[in-house]
Amino acid sequence: MAVNPIRRPARAHAHRDPALLGVVFVGGAIGTAIRSLLEDAFAGPATSWPWTTFAINVSGAFVLGFLLEALVRSGEDAGGRRLARLGIGTGVLGGFTTYSTFMVETTKLSWAQGISYVGSSVLLGAIAAWAGIRAAKGLVRIGETV
Repeated sequence: MAVNPIRRPARAHAHRDPALLGVVFVGGAIGTAIRSLLEDAFAGPATSWPWTTFAINVSGAFVLGFLLEALVRSGEDAGGRRLARLGIGTGVLGGFTTYSTFMVETTKLSWAQGISYVGSSVLLGAIAAWAGIRAAKGLVRIGETV
């Protein structure tokens, strides 16, 4: 029988822990509410470039990249770091950013605008996530509590 050298201590999976599910739920409600308020405050014509959703998704990618890198650099995924990852990362930022609205808005654009919107959203989102990771690497020392 082979022994797994990377054995980790057993702990409850987040999807089976009601308290952690609650943290994600509350965070998601907060993120969704913020996005909805921004979408209402900065609504544009249905057939124009959806700047608000674009800005939300790109900025959310930056913050998520920063958050996850900062948490990884600060220690094990446990306690407050795990709550931050689930509550802010999965919850708030998962509710704040939006793939469904992004796709619905894409269908309202002309073919050329839609291709441009999808391509630039994916490219700038990836660049923003990378920039967030780089920023966290520059600001958070390994082992430093976040």
